[in-house]
Amino acid sequence: MRKIEIFDPAMCCPTGICGPSIDPELIRISIAVNNLKNKGIDIVRYNLGSEPDAFVANEIISKLLTEKGPDVLPVVLVDGEVIKEKGYPTNAELAELTGMTEEELSQKPKVRLSLNVKK
Repeated sequence: MRKIEIFDPAMCCPTGICGPSIDPELIRISIAVNNLKNKGIDIVRYNLGSEPDAFVANEIISKLLTEKGPDVLPVVLVDGEVIKEKGYPTNAELAELTGMTEEELSQKPKVRLSLNVKK
């Protein structure tokens, strides 16, 4: 199975989905990553702001940051090889990499609430 790693720029939270204005691209990639994880795909995101050690420990990412600076982020690795710089993979690209459909990747999570109301 392929290993997909996404090295995000520094963000205020792990997904970047917070604050007063939310980038729709961050919502899309967050949903896709969540759906991939739920299907057992080996995918992980690292945030430069909260996980700088992951960037230093990865020779490829460390070299890219040294040579090109933080504007190179996000960077996507598949099995240790760079497949994309300065952007996230599209759902079509993720579907090709993982065998999932674009519909499966874009399916928003269903939130189920259970309320125990005592009288």
